[in-house]
Formats: sequence, C-alpha cells, structure tokens
Amino acid sequence: MDIKELLLLMFSAIFIENIVFSQFLGTCPFLGVSEKPVTALGMGLSVTFVITLSSAATWLVYHGILVPAGLEFLKTVAFILIIAALVQIIEMFLKRFIPALYQSLGIYLPLITTNCAVLGVALLNIQNDYSFIKSVVYGFSSAVGFMMAILIFAGVRERLKFTTPPAPFRGLPIALISAGLIVLAFMGFSGISLA
Repeated sequence: MDIKELLLLMFSAIFIENIVFSQFLGTCPFLGVSEKPVTALGMGLSVTFVITLSSAATWLVYHGILVPAGLEFLKTVAFILIIAALVQIIEMFLKRFIPALYQSLGIYLPLITTNCAVLGVALLNIQNDYSFIKSVVYGFSSAVGFMMAILIFAGVRERLKFTTPPAPFRGLPIALISAGLIVLAFMGFSGISLA
C-alpha cells in the first residue's frame, strides 16, 4: 500500500467527495447543530470519533463474520448496531467528563446513531471494496470533511446574525441559501483530477 494512494484518498474524501457537500449525507446535524461554532466543533469531533471507529469495526465484522457465514445481506442491520454501541460510549463519556458539550449537543448526540453519514461511510467502504487500512483512512477523512463542512457553515451562520436579509429570507431560508452557495464553491474541487 502506497502512502501517496492514501493521501489521495484522504484529499478526495475531504474535498472532492465531501460527505455533506457532494454526497449530501449528514445534513440533519449539519443544519441543526451549526448555529454556534463551539457546538459544531463538538459534533464534528464526536462524528469523527464514531465514523473512524465504526469504519474499522464494521469492516472487521463484515469481512470476519458476515462474509464467511454468508450473511452479507445483514450488513446494514449489523452496522447500525455497531454504530449505536459506539454512540452510547461517546454519550456516556461526554455526560461524565464534558457535561457542557453534552448539554449543548442535546438531541443531536443520540441522532448520530441514525446519521446517514456514519452509516453511509461504512457502506461505501464495503461498496468500494477498501482494505482495512483504506476503510479507516476513508472513514477518518470523510469525518474530517464533515467536521470541516459543519465548521464552515457555523462560521457563515455566525456572520448571518449580523445581517438583515429581507423578511421572507430570515432564519432557515437564508441558512439554506448560504449552504447552497458553500456547496457551489466546493463543486470547484470536482474538476481536480488526482490520477
């Protein structure tokens, strides 16, 4: 395995095939937890931890248990159970050691369990037939891309607090328009050829 290949995979997962901006996965927490940069950072770090660990765990379960037993069709159910267990571990950790972040994440922390970005990355690892190392690298890089997206959007939403858009655009409409403009900016990376 080549380091250059892993770096290209990382760059692609973060910028070109960003899980939020290109594949439109994980938009619920992207919109819901991006009002404050601190909360967005906490969510981004939590999702990074969960996606990275779930990429490793789901690959091991899929290739170590499901494939040898001929139960590949159960991958979605198995992956959801693994992700739910990891989220419970994070929730207990945050509740005990960082209660302020636990309170600020609110309902969105348990929703990481059903966050389509987390499940989507696990399924993409299998679909793309990545090795264990590539699965972990892709999972981590996709999570970094998610964290970057939510932090950029949180910064934009902070700036929007100081603007006075027309009445019909106040609140969520201007946030959605801003998200669309960010997505358009990131589409510029799709023209990059990594070959």
